[in-house]
Amino acid sequence: MESIFHLNAGATPIFVAAVATIILFYIILFGFRPRRIPSITRPSLPPGPSGLPIVGNLPFLEAELHSFFTRLASTYGPIFRLRLGSKLAIIISSPPLAREILHDQDLAFANHDVPAAARAITYGGADILWTPHGPTWRMLRRICVRELLSPTSLAAVYHHRRRQIRSAIRRLYEHAAVGDPVNVGDQIFVAVLNVVTSMLWGGTVEVENGSTDDLQVGRQFRELVGEITLLLGKPNLSDFFPGLERFDLQGIVRKMDVLREKLDEIYDKIIESKRKGSKVKAGEDFLDYMLKVEDEGLETNTPFTITHVKAMLMEIVVAGTDTTSNAVEFALAEMLNRVETMKRVQDELEHVVGKHNIVEEHHIDKLPYLNATIKEVLRLHPTVPLLVPHRPSSTCTVGGYMVPEGSRVFINAWAIHRDPAIWKEPLEFKPERFMNTIHERKWDGNGNDFNYLPFGSGRRICAGIAMAEKMLAYCLASLLHSFDWKLEEGKKLDLSEKFGIVLKKAEPLVVIPVARLSNPDLYC
Repeated sequence: MESIFHLNAGATPIFVAAVATIILFYIILFGFRPRRIPSITRPSLPPGPSGLPIVGNLPFLEAELHSFFTRLASTYGPIFRLRLGSKLAIIISSPPLAREILHDQDLAFANHDVPAAARAITYGGADILWTPHGPTWRMLRRICVRELLSPTSLAAVYHHRRRQIRSAIRRLYEHAAVGDPVNVGDQIFVAVLNVVTSMLWGGTVEVENGSTDDLQVGRQFRELVGEITLLLGKPNLSDFFPGLERFDLQGIVRKMDVLREKLDEIYDKIIESKRKGSKVKAGEDFLDYMLKVEDEGLETNTPFTITHVKAMLMEIVVAGTDTTSNAVEFALAEMLNRVETMKRVQDELEHVVGKHNIVEEHHIDKLPYLNATIKEVLRLHPTVPLLVPHRPSSTCTVGGYMVPEGSRVFINAWAIHRDPAIWKEPLEFKPERFMNTIHERKWDGNGNDFNYLPFGSGRRICAGIAMAEKMLAYCLASLLHSFDWKLEEGKKLDLSEKFGIVLKKAEPLVVIPVARLSNPDLYC
């Protein structure tokens, strides 16, 4: 996850007034010392718009930051700067410059820029995403990838994915039987949440009143995750003016602490249950393994603590649920807007799976057009549109310009994915562009081609690519094989985006499923 700061248009005057007050407070406390101009023997900073004293460009940010940055790039070029309070932001929007950062100088840019809200929700930044590059990060990533996200580990827990996706299909069939519309995001979030928690600790989540009703629990948990992502996306003066962080003037960290405590209650109960049970054995589930590592000190070179256990649970549950459900919403919405794509995917499913069978994961590799459709969804609507901001550990030169140590570096994947110099008809939803066999091998989402970066690249590339791809493909294949989909009468399809930590549909996708399989028993 990342912290991206944006202003809602209606809230801008309030925020500007708050910033003005903070300026005076900041000057009184710390004084105002203009940043020294770098030596003339060094490269200059990238170009960028002028800003105001102290606050820089903060008052001029727009809510849809990804498209705002894209417009600025058309004026200032593929690398430009913004002054956000005392923080310098560098924005990159071209594949060659992305390669310089994520490949050529990967080690110098191997750390992420950690916002105060992220430290609060992840126990001081003790998860994989925010831990600085080094021995602890390598240990955390090794444990997670080897024991949870490797192909072997994922294959071993296919039964969890199958059970939860079939459960979602059964719920949808009940709606289809009476013609009820469904919120697609809610339904898929529940399924993915149950898959993730089953893999982590062998069960599902109970919240507040102890309910175990899947949809009720899923909605409550989605609201909780939504609050977390909202706070991570709020403009936070603590991040723009680090000297003010200890005051938490907007209360963002305090609010995040409350949300972390709610999740703590869930995790503490599960961990306590594990500890009271039979002796922990590696291989039962991921939490079992982590507790064994923590109890027995299996990672002898780098301590692995209970804080790491809980931070890993937090990261995987929060980051692994909302992203997939949002991508499924965008995919289904785009196909409703381009019905020939949906028809072609369904024809492919009928040919490979048939109407007298159900989709299994082994079918996915035999569905090239479905996979091309998923790639096109992630091109047009990348889950994390600005990737996770990087923080250079030393001053570097990128594109002939100086990128100072400690600056916040955004890579605008959303802009790269829509660049007309790279993509023909870039704003059109056309999965066919990925059907060329050469391109199909080239654009694999694994960070090897800097024209296409849905999961980032380099050593900090998303650790959960294999899991995300499996879940997204299996969910979509099951939804499209089992049902036709239609809008409610009189409703119009809205494809607009809402910028945030992860890209969301501005309006939830509410549609009616229509059963299409030959035998009702296939829905059970």
